[in-house]
Parts: sequence; C-alpha cells; structure tokens
Amino acid sequence: MRLTWLLILLLFAPLFCFGGTLRGRLTDENGQGLPFASIYIKETSSGTATNENGYYQLQLDSGTYTLEFKYVGYKSKIEVVTINGHAKELNVQLLPEVLNLKEVVVRAADEDPAYPIMRNAIRLRKYHLNEALAWSARVYMKSVARMDKVPSKVLGIRVVDVDTGIVYLSESVSQLHVKRPNKINERVLSSRVSGQKKGFTFNQASEMNISFYENLLKIEGLSQRGFVSPLANNALFFYRYQYMGAFEENGRSINKIKVTPRRRNDPVFEGYIYIVDGTWRLHSTNLRLTKNAGIEFVDYIQVRQVYAPVLEHVWMPVSQEFTFEGAGLGFKGRGYVTGVYSNYKVQAAYKKPPVVEEIEPEPQEAIVAANQAIKATPKPRFKVIEPEKADPNEKPIHNDKIFSKEILVVDKEANKRDSLYWDKIRPVPLTKDESKDYMKKDSLEIIKESKIYQDSLDRIRNKPTFGNLFLGGYTYRNSYEDTYLRFDPIVSPTNASILQYNTVEGVVADVKVTYGRRFDDRRRYIIEPAVRYGFSNEKLNAKLRAAYVYNTTTNSIMQIEGGRYVDQINSTNPIAPFINTLYTLVAERNYMKLYQRDFIRLAHRGELRNGLQLTASMEYAHRMPMHNTTSYSFRDNDPEGVSRFTSNVPENAELEDASFNPHQVLMASFSLSIKPGQRYITRPDQKINLDSKYPTISLAYRTGIKALGGDVQYSTAALRVSDDLKLGLLGASNYSVTGGVFWNKKEMTLMDYRHFNGNRTLFAGAYEGFQLLDYYRYSTNNNYLEAHYAHHFNGFIFNKIPLFRKLKLQEVVSLNYLNTQQSGNYLELGLGIEHIFKFLRVDFVTSFQEGKKARTGVVVGFGF
Repeated sequence: MRLTWLLILLLFAPLFCFGGTLRGRLTDENGQGLPFASIYIKETSSGTATNENGYYQLQLDSGTYTLEFKYVGYKSKIEVVTINGHAKELNVQLLPEVLNLKEVVVRAADEDPAYPIMRNAIRLRKYHLNEALAWSARVYMKSVARMDKVPSKVLGIRVVDVDTGIVYLSESVSQLHVKRPNKINERVLSSRVSGQKKGFTFNQASEMNISFYENLLKIEGLSQRGFVSPLANNALFFYRYQYMGAFEENGRSINKIKVTPRRRNDPVFEGYIYIVDGTWRLHSTNLRLTKNAGIEFVDYIQVRQVYAPVLEHVWMPVSQEFTFEGAGLGFKGRGYVTGVYSNYKVQAAYKKPPVVEEIEPEPQEAIVAANQAIKATPKPRFKVIEPEKADPNEKPIHNDKIFSKEILVVDKEANKRDSLYWDKIRPVPLTKDESKDYMKKDSLEIIKESKIYQDSLDRIRNKPTFGNLFLGGYTYRNSYEDTYLRFDPIVSPTNASILQYNTVEGVVADVKVTYGRRFDDRRRYIIEPAVRYGFSNEKLNAKLRAAYVYNTTTNSIMQIEGGRYVDQINSTNPIAPFINTLYTLVAERNYMKLYQRDFIRLAHRGELRNGLQLTASMEYAHRMPMHNTTSYSFRDNDPEGVSRFTSNVPENAELEDASFNPHQVLMASFSLSIKPGQRYITRPDQKINLDSKYPTISLAYRTGIKALGGDVQYSTAALRVSDDLKLGLLGASNYSVTGGVFWNKKEMTLMDYRHFNGNRTLFAGAYEGFQLLDYYRYSTNNNYLEAHYAHHFNGFIFNKIPLFRKLKLQEVVSLNYLNTQQSGNYLELGLGIEHIFKFLRVDFVTSFQEGKKARTGVVVGFGF
C-alpha cells in the first residue's frame, strides 16, 4: 500500500507542485495596449508590469490568485485566476476612470477642493515616508534607449558605430534591502546587456527608488538642485492644485489632483497625483519634468508610480517607470527605465496609522465664528493623532550585518544566465523590437569582436581631422588589441600643446606620445615617452613614464618616470603653455618660470581600505637653473632696445634672491587621504567610490633627505579638509582649508617652497586657487593657512529674472584666503556667471590685503 501511494504521489505531484505561466494583454477601451500598466498579486505582495505594447506575463505556482490590474487614469479591475500547471492566457480591458465631482464644502473663498486634500496629505507626509521601518523586495529593471536621429559628425569628429533604433537594452534582477533612515543594501543577482555577453548592467534599483514623500527629490544627472515634491512641506509655495474628481476602488475613494507650477521655471513637477481619501496617502502618480524645471540633457522625463498595500497600514510601490526624450548636437532619442517590485517583506513602524482630525472650535471661538459666518467661513483647524508605534521587540526582517558602506554589489556570475533563465524570471515580456535586438546583437557580437570588423571601424575613427589635431588631440586606436596611441594637439588652449613659446627656450616643440593598453579585467598600463626641443637655447630634453593599474578594486597604480626635462618651478603648473605663449608674444609677460632637471621618480597610489588612500613617492634629481635666451614678441621692442620681459628668476617676498645653483635633491613624499563613511559599489571588475556625508581629510608629508649626494634638507607637513555640500534648492558649495608647517630647514631652494596657485591673466586659473595673486611672490617655507570656498546657486536667483532665466545662466560666488609670513591676510572675493553658452564662466574678482583693496579683475574660464 505504501508503495502504491508513493507511485501515485510521484505521478500526480507535478499537478500540485509545478506552476504555470499566466500571460495576456492589457488594453484600453479602443483595444490599444496600455504600456507599463501595473498588475498586483494580493496573495504574494508581488506584481509585474506590461511592456510598451501592453503585454504581460507571470510565473505562478499552482493555486488561486487575486490579480488587480491598474493603469493611471483608468478604473482598476480585479480578476481571480487559478493556475494548475499549464500556461494560461488572460486578456483584460480597462475603462477610463469615471470621476465623480462629489459635493465638497468650500471652507475659504475661491479655494479649490484640492487644497484641503493636499494639506492633509502634506500633514501625513513624514508618517507615510517612514511607515515601513525596514523592507526588502525583489526588483526587476529594464532600461531601453532608442536613437531616432544620428548626425554624421559632432564638432568635426566623425560619429561611427552608432545607428538609429535601440542603442542600449539591459535587464537586471536585484535583491534590495532598506532600513530607515538611510541604510541600503542591493545585490544584483542577474544582469543582461544586449550585445555584451561579458558586460554588466548599470541598472541600480536603489537609485530608482525615489519617493514623493521626500521634500526634495534628487535624481542624479538631471539637476544639481533637485526637485520639490508636490507633497513637500513647502509645496503650497511652489504648486497650484486642482480637484478633478474621485473614483471608487476596492471600497476606497481615490482623489485625482492636477498639479501645476505656480511659476514657470521653478524646479517642480506637473501632471496628476492620486490621493486615497481618509488616509491621505499616495495611490499613484503621473508627473512630468520639463526643461522649465531645469533638467539637463533631456527635454522631458515622465514619472509614473503605482502603490499597493503590502501590509494593512503599509503601501509600497509595485511598479515605477521613467520615460524620457531628448535632442542635442544633431542627436535625437528617447527611452525608458521600468522597475517591478515583488516578494515584499516589510517591518511596519506603526500598529495603527496616524489620523488627521478636525479640531472643534472652543465655545467662545464658535460664537465669534457664528458672528462672522455671514462674511466668511473660517478655515478649520486640524491636528494629527499620532500613530501607535509597533512593538520595538518585534523580530527584525533584516540582519544588520548586511548593511555596510557597500551599498551595491554585482554578483560575479550575474551575466552568466542563459535565455531560458530570463524567459522564466522576466516579469515584463520583451517587445518584438527588444527580442530582435537581443537576437541581432548577440549574434553579431562575435562579428563585432572580430579583428576584421574592428579594424574596419578603426580605419574610420583613426582618420585625423582639424578638430582632433588642434583641439582635442589625435588618438590612433587598435580596438581589437584594446590599445591606443595618443598625441597632444598642435595648439590647444585647454590641453598641453606641441607648439609653445617662452623666453627661456624660444619656440618649443614638446612632443608626447602615450601608448596604452587595457585588459579584460580592467587592468591597464601606459608608456609615455616625451621629447622637448627649444629652438632658441638649442637644448634637447627627453623623458619616459610608465604606469600600471594593477588592482581595480583598490584603484592601485604604480609609476616610474625619469630622464631630463624642463618643468615649471611650481610643480602644479599654474599657467598653461598656450596662455603663457599668448601673453609672451602679445603682452610681453613671461609668467612661466622654468628650470631643468635630470631625475628618476617612483610613485605608488592605492586604497589601504575603504575611504583610506595612501600615495607615496621617492625622487632623486639634479636641478639646473635656466635663463632667458630670447626677447622676441609681436610688439615692438623698447626704443632703447631694453626688453620688457622679467628674469626667469621669480620675485619672492621671503628671498632677496630666488636664484639657485645646480644641486642634487633626494626627496620623499607621503599623502594619506581619509574619507569617513565613504559608500561604494562593487562590480566584478572594479570598485566605484561614491559620496560621504563627512569631509575628506588629507595629511601630507614631504622631506628633503641629505643622503646619496642630496644637497637639500627640510621637512614640511600639511593638513587639508575639503568637502562638497549639497544645499538643495539653494545650490551647492565646495570648500577646502589647508594649513602647513616647515621645520628642519637647513638647505632649501624655491622649488621646495609651498606654492599657491596664482593667476595674472584674463583666463581663469584653477578655480580652487587664486585669480589675482602673483605666481611666486608669497611662496613660503614658513607656516601658512590657505582656504577656498565657492557656492554655485544653480539658478536659484537668476531663475527669477526673465532674461537670465531664458539664457539658463547661473550665479556663483567665491572666496579665497591666504595667510603667510609675508602676505598677511590676503583675501579675494568673486562674483560670477556660469553656464554661458553652457560652458563659459566669467568672474569679477576683487582682492584685499590687510583689509585694503589691492586689485580687481575679470577672469574667463570654463564653468559647466
């Protein structure tokens, strides 16, 4: 008998254990597919979404399920289905929502009924934001980008290997864990990129998980300021609301509210939000950002969200979708990113939800109100009845050990899944175009990786143009070997130039060739020979540098460099060769000060652990002075034949004579950088460091060692604190403060001093530097303090001025401070405009020394 039952069980078990596929199409009243509609399964707190054409599919275990089909603007529909191990088709038609303009008591003159609804939603915003103390979900994401128009050239550079149609298609499945207020852990379990079997997706579910319960929504890459939510505490200052009506869904009344900006160019959304009556929570959203809101790179982005109850008093998004469209530089494209949430596990923060209750007026207030009733109906007062918190001893759904600074990790085997796996796990079916794209690109991948194909593309890419010869530099690539040869441009205002001019060498040919190779695991090396010849002093110089990135997880690189070459006395190169050439020939100002050295240098940089980076170097050099050998300029010389050029020896306030004799130096330097709380992403082939709420602290030490013939002996140390501060609608700030000391100063030359990046030209120097300071006057070997601060308003003020707003100009202020033994208190204040033609920045700067006005000037630079 037992054997008989065993055989029966084995025979019929599949009918009870195996599930089946439920598929179908969701259409509107005209039979057209509803894209990205939501399907929610109540029994499993899971869901899916339709694709662009309205088709859906679900893998379900055998059993009976209650499915709710939802689409923003349409009446939801509930269907009960039974899965018995076989594929089943269920097509559903949704009808437009029928809005009832229910009777509403208007409490204040001319106030739309939407306002009391929105006030209640805003009152409960923070409760709904935090109603899930912790949660986890399985998240499926799909990203698709299409190109509708592609130019043949951009800024003189040929566009190759880019065609119209789908240019990027990626899918991923992640396990996302979240714990309030700010702990996140995401593991990408599977990844697929069309045409890149070895590639890993850049989909990030934690980045997509935006909440309109936040006051300010920050969407990376779209804006530096962020966007004000329609539910923000200050939303009434930014939005107008219009009551469109209500509809019934599962015994709940859902209010439809139209959202419009009060001012055209505020960073806000427009569209519709749906609020559940009574609980005043979000039911769904259909909102849009446009160029008026200050978004970059795209013309608009549409955000659609659908929420559903995963617990009695907890609603979570079951689907989110972002669609976008943009055009620029001859390109025109569109795309979308969709996310589907399933397998929710939620730890509720409250046992009982909060309630908004109207306060009855006190008797005396009631009398006054009655007396004034004829004139106006007073606004009611409300209070929020606090929710009953959940049991603090309730077993958490997460083990806190899963949370760390590693917010996302991509499994090493994530891209090893086959098509059968994806067909089974994919909750949103592919469209015909997407299926064709996978088939086409995956089959062509072998061809595209072949030497013949890549060589054919390289023949097009490697053709020199005016743009790359004179502006960006020319690069010759061998894509099959993943190698390249790069040459500097002949003349360039932003890069190192082959042709230069200075009073020390005259016309200079400075030719540098960079050879690089990258391996499949992202390890790479470069070999960089350089040759420099001065036609006036007739000296030939050459050097060789080699660098090897051997560990992409710790971002570790080792370098060796040596030879004979010409360098600026300030090793940070405060003036660009092109700018110096221009000022030397046109204005007879030779700001660049040079010396020659024979040297060998070893260096290493890498992370010791997360957020802790060490850089170390050792150099031995023979330093030699250089002198002016030419006084040629485009201007006529002085009538008496006296050159207007200054000596190649800089003027320094601490040295009567800054010249030096040939000497040797053995120098070691170390720099330790600490970024507490640094978050990061781990991919199989690299580590990506992200931001931190704490500033970066750097400690640097440099010493001249009197050994092996070294003539220089000194020690110096510096402490630097720096950070970038995001201040929401007010913009963003960045600052740095550096203090340093010297000791054991037995033998030093000007090259060993602490230099401060100055600028004496119309063209802005480094923005974390000084714009009106002499290059070497206050270089010091004594104690010093240097500070820089800049605040970018990102249009906070100019958006309110019509012309400036139309031109998309942005305002910036800066402050630079220096204190040395000779400079005293030196201060620069700057007011600037950036984003001129998208990339230019102009600053008006005034300097003060010991409280007295010193200089004023205008500087022009790049400010993206």
